[in-house]
Formats: sequence, structure tokens, C-alpha cells
Amino acid sequence: MRKVVAKINGVNTSDGAGVSLKRVIGSPELNMLDPFLLLDEFGSDNPDDYIAGFPPHPHRGFETVTYMINGKFKHKDTAGNEGFLTDGSVQWMTAGRGVVHSEMPEQTEGLMRGFQLWLNLPKDKKMIAPSYKDIHAEHIPVIDADGTKVKVISGEYQSVIGPGRPHTGVLYIDVHLEEGSSIDIPIEDDWNAFIYVYEGEISADTSISKGKLAVLDTQGQFSCKAKMNCTKFILVGGEPLHEPVARGGPFVMNTKEEILQAFDDYQSGKIG
Repeated sequence: MRKVVAKINGVNTSDGAGVSLKRVIGSPELNMLDPFLLLDEFGSDNPDDYIAGFPPHPHRGFETVTYMINGKFKHKDTAGNEGFLTDGSVQWMTAGRGVVHSEMPEQTEGLMRGFQLWLNLPKDKKMIAPSYKDIHAEHIPVIDADGTKVKVISGEYQSVIGPGRPHTGVLYIDVHLEEGSSIDIPIEDDWNAFIYVYEGEISADTSISKGKLAVLDTQGQFSCKAKMNCTKFILVGGEPLHEPVARGGPFVMNTKEEILQAFDDYQSGKIG
């Protein structure tokens, strides 16, 4: 059984044009967890915290996975893609060799809540063509039984395969548990994995409460029990790339020279 090896609080910050969020991976406590580069949680019913959105900005060398639990967001990019995120839907964007996109709220009031995950691309796929996929809530399979509900966004759980199609092995599920319910989740050995509790509290080899990310060790399944009613957490696991990582703002490559080239390409209009 996988044990918790670290608990991460994350830091409150802002991004885009002033969107308030909590950065958990990509924070001083946890710079990355190969292949995961960043995890942000956003959640507020105050429009001032999200109304400015994320105006056009570039990316290169990785994928972004945005899971909208509550709210409405519109995506538009220079590859000609447009998408509309609503409650329970997912946006899967592969930046590849480069794209400029925007993510803007399509609401002026009410709750907006969700997660954005940055997933690194392997060296041989960093310069592939950009792509985009909207995954509507009704296309995300749900396994509902015995006080547990599991949404399979990517990877496989109980022979159900999620609609996310990453370029590396990734398991991404959203788990809802009633008080006292338990769950066993198989994860590929040697994969890195984490859970993030966004409602309630769970008990594994240690307790993990709301707002905490738990890094798991790399062998066996993960088992836990809900300590509170309506407990909710995401579990994400991925095959590590074991490659050098060079970061420069919105670009993630393997060398500093590649980062400098990405900035040159953006400034000269070759990205987007």
C-alpha cells in the first residue's frame, strides 16, 4: 500500500490578469513532481477574484489540463481552436511547439472552482503540433457504488478508461466518498502520484484534510477512508520522464538554450 511521504500546503498567489489561486505544485514547497510541473486550485464566489481571467499568453513544451468543477470559461487560441468549459468539464491542451491562448470567464457572478495541471512532454514530443480537446462532463465516465463515486478523467480505473489522451502515462480521477466509505486505487508501480483533498478529510496511513496535497510513495495501490461526509479529492499519477527540465515563464524545455530560443520565437511572432 502506498504511504504518504509529504504533505504540501501550497501558497496563495495570483496569475493571469489577477486571478486569485492557490499554487500547490510549482510552489516553494514542491517545485515539481515528475512529470507534473504545476497544480493550481482556483475557487471563489467573488467575481473580483476571477473576472479578469487569463488574457492571451504563450506556452511551449507541455500540456495543460483544466478541470472545471464549477463555473464557465471560454478558451481561444492561435491554432484556431475555441472551447467552452462548464461545470464538470475538462480542457486538454497540448502546447507542443507553441501556441498563444486565452482563458476568460463567461460569468460575472457565482462560484468558479477547479484545477489546472501542467503535464510535461517528453523531449521527443516537445515540438509536436499544438492540439486542443474539450471534454464535456457527460463524456467523463462515472463509477458510482457503495458510497463512492469516481470520475475517470484519464487513465483506467476498474476497467473504465477516461477520455483524456496524454502523451505519457497518466491516471487522473476525481473521487467522492461518503463518511466511512473506503476505496482502493491501483496505481502503476514506479509512477509518481499525489492526492489533493478539496472537501472533507480522509484517513490513509495518516489523515489528510481539506486543502492539503499528499505526495505518495511509488509502490502499490492507494487506500483510504472518508472521515467526513461529502469528502472529495483528486488523485493524479504519472510515469516520470527522468529528463532535464528547463523553465522560463510559460515555456518548459530541456535546456536553457531551448528556453532562450522559445522567447526569441515568441518575440519574432513564430509562436502563434
